Amino acid sequence: MPTEDVSPRHVHLDEWPILDAVESMWEGQMSAVAAVRPALPAVAGAVAAAAAVLGDTGRLVYAGAGTSGRVAVQDGAELPPTFGWPLERLVFAMAGGMDALVASAEGAEDDEDDAARQIEAAALGPADVLIAIAASGTTPFTVAAARAASARGAVTIGIANNAGAPLLASCRHPILIETGSEVIAGSTRMKAGTAQKVVLNLISTGIMTALGRIHAGLMVNMHLANAKLRLRAERMVAHIAGCDAEQAAAALARAGGDIKRAVLIALGADEPTARAALDRSRGNLRRALVEVPGSARS
Repeated sequence: MPTEDVSPRHVHLDEWPILDAVESMWEGQMSAVAAVRPALPAVAGAVAAAAAVLGDTGRLVYAGAGTSGRVAVQDGAELPPTFGWPLERLVFAMAGGMDALVASAEGAEDDEDDAARQIEAAALGPADVLIAIAASGTTPFTVAAARAASARGAVTIGIANNAGAPLLASCRHPILIETGSEVIAGSTRMKAGTAQKVVLNLISTGIMTALGRIHAGLMVNMHLANAKLRLRAERMVAHIAGCDAEQAAAALARAGGDIKRAVLIALGADEPTARAALDRSRGNLRRALVEVPGSARS
């Protein structure tokens, strides 16, 4: 299994000068990012399939154990504040439960029954998307979660770093990232973990873009949780609507902090009209702008 192999180049790593060791680790990180490129067609296919089923009610479910599970939770936890993804549409199936985020629960990764129970408890169905991550691709908990989700009709995306892994065979959309041996044999928090995070960034951001939660490269579904984000939102509204900061702030206030509605209001729509236009476009600002006079900036 490549991720467990000893790298001949690094057998004397502990004897190297610190700078040489750090440079070699950095090279490993760069190679991990490069290893994602051959997987891009598979990533794009997974994004398209996920966006096609999620609709207004489907859920994103992340499954994993150990480092892979923590990387998955890190990605998913960013979706509500960044893209306004509802918490009730986000599920984590973590070996050992959420306590395993901060306290290692290595034995939990072998518990196939717990994986099946967590998927059953979440009542996954055809409108849901499961993203399962395991560097080895053999982790019993993660493979069992993927199989249980597939059996319930969910769209399943599997991410692994070893070819021929059972996880890849258990998912409708397998994504192989061949990162090879680690600088420290078996320490998959390094190259494998970096590549996994890159792929998760691409998948989650791609899905949110396809669902209209990004407009003109801006996070228009962002939650305005603090002063910094409110200022960012004002800049977004001003940029898209072509108005000044004062008008943008006023539009945001009238829209109750909703950036998309604020853009339409800044362009001359009243609040009910803005809300209705976004309802008709299923939240897609680009389509809603077509209905609003003076929206040539769309």
